[in-house]
Amino acid sequence: MIRKVIIVLVTVFLVACTNKKELHLNYNNGQAFGTTFSIQFIDERKQDYSKSYDSIIAVINNSMSTYQDDSDISKINKGDTTITIDNHFREVFLTSKNIFKETEGAFDPTIGILVNAWDFGPKGKIISLDSLKIDSLLVSVGLDKVSLQEDKIIKEQNTTFLDFNALAKGYAVDVFASFIENKGYKNYLVEIGGEIRGKGINVVKNKPWKIGVEDPNFDNTQSYSKVISLQDEAMATSGSYRKYKLDEHGNRFAHIIDAKTGYPHRSNLLSVSVLSKSCMEADAYATAFMSMGLKRSTEFLETHLNLQAFFIYENDNKKLETFSVNGFPEN
Repeated sequence: MIRKVIIVLVTVFLVACTNKKELHLNYNNGQAFGTTFSIQFIDERKQDYSKSYDSIIAVINNSMSTYQDDSDISKINKGDTTITIDNHFREVFLTSKNIFKETEGAFDPTIGILVNAWDFGPKGKIISLDSLKIDSLLVSVGLDKVSLQEDKIIKEQNTTFLDFNALAKGYAVDVFASFIENKGYKNYLVEIGGEIRGKGINVVKNKPWKIGVEDPNFDNTQSYSKVISLQDEAMATSGSYRKYKLDEHGNRFAHIIDAKTGYPHRSNLLSVSVLSKSCMEADAYATAFMSMGLKRSTEFLETHLNLQAFFIYENDNKKLETFSVNGFPEN
């Protein structure tokens, strides 16, 4: 009897080992949207969706890249009124409209003409940029001057320049995440240029996905003083410490333009990281908060509890301080 029990147990053990499949951490990376991307997901076998990723990147670029002369958004910016926008453009535009309204214009994708004028964009540098020139450019700024009628973008001012770069990377992260989920994967991490969305855990290591909040280093080095777990949410960061200009007095001007004044943003706020369910929204709000500053942003977040934020700023003594809102995780 004992021998039979041992045989049965051994048989069960062997069957269990045979049925247990090895899990693989599938990893792909590459170039996209002027930066890099990486995608990780867990499967029982090696998978390669590189061609699908390339197709997604191409479609989004053809729709919304201001760096691509023949994209839909570039043609619209040149005054072409015949362009029929796709679903990618529609979703980003409608989200932009909503956040533009909620932030009272602090987030404004039509600021692109001034981004270019200050030479932060792909082209369009204006050498002599005085107050009169800025005032003339501000006439065409304001997302309330742009509307969607059926599948066409209608601009009140022909010179209005649309630029979705403040949320396009976040949107692309969401598109990649949807692609992975539609393949049936429940554990993944998608990252494009520092904008990230994760779901589940790293099953291979049996640990949560860990991501770092980058320190605002002006010397282009990378360091992370805060590392948090990311599960079923997205994080995006906007900062003024990489893309900025110095005036003749050594003052820093961020690449984020104030939509009301037309001038680059000057603030003690160096970085904002936002957690949300959607990476597109996290991306847009992070940009908006940089423009709004610490005080206005924290007041805004009092009525938007679905957003968590982490601010890094300089105090009066030029020392770095941090501030967490709505339960942004400590680690």
